[in-house]
Amino acid sequence: MSPPAASAVRDRLRIAIQKSGRLGEPSRALLTACGLDFRESRDRLFCYGETLPIDLLLVRDDDIPGLLADGVCDLGIVGRNVLAEQSAEREASGLAEVARELRALGFGGCRLDIAVPDEWEWTGPEQFAGRRIATSYPHLVRAWLSEQGVQADVVVLSGSVEIAPRLGQADAICDLVSSGATLAANQLKAVQTLLRSEAVLAGPTRAFADARADLMALLLRRMDGVMRLRDSRLLMFQAQPDAVSRLLQLLPDAEAPTVMRVDGQDTLALQALCHGAMTWQRLEELRGAGARGLMVLPVERTLA
Repeated sequence: MSPPAASAVRDRLRIAIQKSGRLGEPSRALLTACGLDFRESRDRLFCYGETLPIDLLLVRDDDIPGLLADGVCDLGIVGRNVLAEQSAEREASGLAEVARELRALGFGGCRLDIAVPDEWEWTGPEQFAGRRIATSYPHLVRAWLSEQGVQADVVVLSGSVEIAPRLGQADAICDLVSSGATLAANQLKAVQTLLRSEAVLAGPTRAFADARADLMALLLRRMDGVMRLRDSRLLMFQAQPDAVSRLLQLLPDAEAPTVMRVDGQDTLALQALCHGAMTWQRLEELRGAGARGLMVLPVERTLA
């Protein structure tokens, strides 16, 4: 059996992303923000990288871990829930892990929750002993049940998991939850979170030994920069020297500021890159502490 993923020698990096669905557009937007442009094939399943030797495969979310394991793609943007389920499946089968999470990407957030009928009085995992739990994530559920020392039947369903209790297929469910509206509509309530999920960048456990290593390092640097700047703003203001210390105490999320003396005055001009939301309330607090001429500017790009 040939070694997986990282063994093939290539000079282009290949990334798999969701073709359609909630992760597709944000994934493309993130890669575009990293300076990548693509030319789509006629079947819209492959995108050739034009600015860098980085190409895209447009596939189903569930297929991405398998493509990583087979070496068809080098990186993938996938839900943590999908990556974790397939990792648990490999572990249960005695297979080595071949893909791992490299970066959390901050979009597509949801939870993998166990939910029970509203009328249940929840006392703990022991209530599942001898009962049936319907889910599309059987390996994660079985691993959790094993950790709890509970014997229960796992009913594997590929869709409409939330209606399983009403149809008599199961006593409880384990499914992805965002707002909880679907659970409420089916008279269910979440009682246990197995996993907090979001989109992640997944890659091989073994390092590349060809040109892909430098390409991946470049991509990760750009991704880190883009994600760091999502809530970042450049704050500029003036203040008297004796006010600077208390002003900086109000900016715990700021990098070390640039401080310059205004020509011919005792006033200082400061600019700081802040990584938290710059609300009106924060600006009022800064003004009250002695800041004047406050300006908040967007930051398009940064590179360490």
